[in-house]
Amino acid sequence: MPDQPSSVAAVVLAGGSGTRVGGAGNKVFLPVAGRTMITLSLATFSALPEIGPVVLVVRREDADLAAGVLDRELGHEVEVVTGGSTRQESELAALRQLADRIHAGSIDTVLIHDGARPFAGPALVREVLRVARESGGAVPGLPRDDLAAEGPGGSGIAGPAPAGLVAVQTPQGFSAAPLLAAYEQAAREGFAGTDTASCIQRFAPSVPIRWVAGEARNFKITYPHDLVVADEMARRTRKV
Repeated sequence: MPDQPSSVAAVVLAGGSGTRVGGAGNKVFLPVAGRTMITLSLATFSALPEIGPVVLVVRREDADLAAGVLDRELGHEVEVVTGGSTRQESELAALRQLADRIHAGSIDTVLIHDGARPFAGPALVREVLRVARESGGAVPGLPRDDLAAEGPGGSGIAGPAPAGLVAVQTPQGFSAAPLLAAYEQAAREGFAGTDTASCIQRFAPSVPIRWVAGEARNFKITYPHDLVVADEMARRTRKV
């Protein structure tokens, strides 16, 4: 692992809503076994000595709520920034928060994580970091063999989906300087990608992106039943 912990920054995104999960507000502030979802996500990165700055990106209307949760539950210093109206804008806000340190060379790698994935384990984070430093980019994911191709016009099933498909997860890790440059260029051109890797592929194609085996427990909380599963997972983990 790196000799200089501060050379790695983690960004945790908390800009989602609670519409599909059935909450009245931002789902990342919902409780999971007595702690908020976002606290569980942040705690993973804050506990790793190889991670330096941790940046939390929140909606403007959630700023006070985030501050209260961090003071009450986390106990670690987290830099909080206001995101934009899209994931792309929110990630750029975090990178601009880190920009001076990236340009100075004190941050060489950035990990970007979805706060609605509260169970990314330390081993996965470390492997993404290792591969990102080795090759320039790393994206975790799980192979999918349960998908089918839609027929013309959505009228039916055309057959099995192409082999080799992967369900992408986070954290995704990248070399900091090309990541920042790619996002600034994307902003100038009005590009909005589906995830961090898509922006790198578009504006920093020379940066290799390697696949890292993801974790089944690193699922994204999206629907009400996901909260039930997450609550049970957190309670069992606490007992171990």
